[in-house]
Amino acid sequence: MKSAPLAAVCLGLLLSCTCWAKPNGPKGKKPKQVIPAIECDVRAGKINLPEFIAKCPAHCKETKQQVYGSGVFASISSICNAAIHSGVITNAGGKVIVKKMAGQNIYKGSSSNGVRSLSLPKWRESFVVTVGKPKKGVIYPATLDYVPSRPTYVKTSQKEAKSPPVTTELPTAAAPEPTTTTTPQPSSTSSTTLAPSTPPPTTPPPTTPPPTTTKARAAVHKVRDAGNGHPYLASEPSASSRQQPHNGPGGSGPVFRGATYLNRFAQRTSAGQRRPEPGATIRRQPSSPAGPDVSYAAPDSGYTWTETDTPGITAWDHRPDISEYERWLYRFGSNLPRAPDSDGGRKVPLDTTYTRVEPVDSWRPDASIYQSGYNVREEEPAARVPEPASQGAPECKVDLVFLMDGSWSIGKRRFKIQKDFLSEVAQTINVGVTGPVMGVVQYGDEPVTEVSLKSASSSRELRSAIEKITQKGGPSHVGKALGYINKQFFSDANGNRGGAPNVAVVLVDGWPTDKVEEASRLARESGINIFFVTIEGADDVEKKNLIENDFVDKAVCRTNGFFSLPVSSWFALRKLVQPLVKRVCDADRLVCSKTCLNANDIAFVIDGSSSVGTGNFRTVLQFVANITREFEISDTDTRVGAVQYTYEQRLEFSFTQHGNKADLLNAVKRIDYWSGGTSTGAAISYAAEQLFSKSKPNKRKIMIVITDGRSYDDVRQPALAVHRQDVIAYAVGIAWASQDELEYIATDPDKEHAFFVDEFDNLYKFVPKIVNNICQEFNSQPRN
Repeated sequence: MKSAPLAAVCLGLLLSCTCWAKPNGPKGKKPKQVIPAIECDVRAGKINLPEFIAKCPAHCKETKQQVYGSGVFASISSICNAAIHSGVITNAGGKVIVKKMAGQNIYKGSSSNGVRSLSLPKWRESFVVTVGKPKKGVIYPATLDYVPSRPTYVKTSQKEAKSPPVTTELPTAAAPEPTTTTTPQPSSTSSTTLAPSTPPPTTPPPTTPPPTTTKARAAVHKVRDAGNGHPYLASEPSASSRQQPHNGPGGSGPVFRGATYLNRFAQRTSAGQRRPEPGATIRRQPSSPAGPDVSYAAPDSGYTWTETDTPGITAWDHRPDISEYERWLYRFGSNLPRAPDSDGGRKVPLDTTYTRVEPVDSWRPDASIYQSGYNVREEEPAARVPEPASQGAPECKVDLVFLMDGSWSIGKRRFKIQKDFLSEVAQTINVGVTGPVMGVVQYGDEPVTEVSLKSASSSRELRSAIEKITQKGGPSHVGKALGYINKQFFSDANGNRGGAPNVAVVLVDGWPTDKVEEASRLARESGINIFFVTIEGADDVEKKNLIENDFVDKAVCRTNGFFSLPVSSWFALRKLVQPLVKRVCDADRLVCSKTCLNANDIAFVIDGSSSVGTGNFRTVLQFVANITREFEISDTDTRVGAVQYTYEQRLEFSFTQHGNKADLLNAVKRIDYWSGGTSTGAAISYAAEQLFSKSKPNKRKIMIVITDGRSYDDVRQPALAVHRQDVIAYAVGIAWASQDELEYIATDPDKEHAFFVDEFDNLYKFVPKIVNNICQEFNSQPRN
């Protein structure tokens, strides 16, 4: 009999457990993602979530809400416009996922997808936006937690002063506080009294009308508590936040413009400050006079005046997903009160410096950050006066670039050593507008300009730019980097000055992963002096792995050891600063700055005999001008002189007479045809005496003789004499010129230096041939 009820009880329990375990709803159904909608003006910093999904409306681009940064945006940026800028959504709107991250030191502006983002020096919080497709199993919040908005403002005008009195009321959630009453006086000053109030009963008190002021104030305003404990509000305000007084309406007294904000902190006791006693008179500070139309309240530890329509006071919320700086900036702006007086035994005087009236239209949510009163930099007490441009060391006027190794083989520690080395060089070399300028190119898989020649005008700016360089990674493509500086870096757009030697210092960890010979040759021919600093170079076993043997000798300007500096260890690199700076500043030994186009003294010896004729003589002068145009003409570059001869000789102009190309071409054009006989040998000797005897030691001496017939005198001895003086002679014959005399005059090999043409009109064909030969001979000189 007892077993039957027991079995029934067990069966009931079993059925109950089965019903409990049965899931509600269809089996295996996944929760649906609810996507909250946001407006175009919602900024990421306004939402208290580290990661969330949202839906943007259409046509946000037309609202022109501000965006700061590219790819990674400052948290004061519009979410929707940042998504359009990144290409995550179009102007038609759509879903985006927002993920917050740490702040950046700089945000670079750019234009993308019809949205122009602005640059920002620094911000404490950032975010990125991605396509609004959550990963499998990830559910984002269905609602967004917003930061409370800024307090509202009441617009002021002259008419409001005549309107019925404005009432104020005490906060219902806090203990009673003193009330302030302003009484108009016949004079321009006013007296402020403090009225006591009774303590609140334990039971709800009866409703009483709020106290009213005896005169309508110029504007309803809010007094911010100066005694709260927020770390930013206890500091001295910046100079930009201080406002100057101006006369109020009708000249009644100075009124302070600006803004004061509602205190959002919970009540807090200040150890160094005491609440004024009931009935005590609050004294106004002499430095902050006020007119009769403004009322003031004493600084307190937790109470403030508030408007009738102001929402309830919210307590300070220590949420980890939003920075203190963000919370403070959105709630209080950049106007910071003074720290409270630490003397608890004395009455706290009224500080009216931060009790100010602001019209409604002085703050606009859609305004630029530089117009809305925000202080962008966290610590910037005053505007910095720009430093005057550094003049630099004039004895070291070079355009210098360092090719720093950013490959993965170098590692982070050695990359930091490399940056420290460049910073020391920047400090030692004394960068300035009349001295050296320095840039940095980082190479790996692809070269990239980190600092251009015009980016830094002083060593201090250069060191700051070097500190910000981050490692790119990749292989050590030195050859590609040398081609890059030759074609792109040393350009006018990057700050190449033209009159200063171009110097490139290549830092290599071990050895390159590509060939450098061809790129180096082209760079040298362009006038770039290449130095190589090899750190921890290949040993005998590792040399078998080199793509190009003797890559240093194939790359540097000269192989005499002046341009190559091997270092055994990265830790010994610092010792190289002074020797390297001394070498790159030695302009006399930067021989690769001299190219085939800027390192010559060229003398034209022109036949002016009667057989030439006036018309053909003008054709000869055009030939001379065409060759001259191909060279860089100046006192320090290529110089040109000219001699015309018949039986006699005449110096048309010397090497030093014309220092620029325009003057030189005009001088060629003005040469008058002489007419007479043909004494070519005497003309060669005359050119050697009048021109080449005054040539500079570092110039290549080139003579171009142009004649249309056989000489009346011997040309062999004069030609041998100039050859012994290292003069490179070219002979150009026209019509009746003697081929054997041309070969006597020309430097060996004759086929490269002697030319003959049947007619004067065909002279132009030899211009490129002569110029190419000059450059080929120059570039084929020994590099030891």
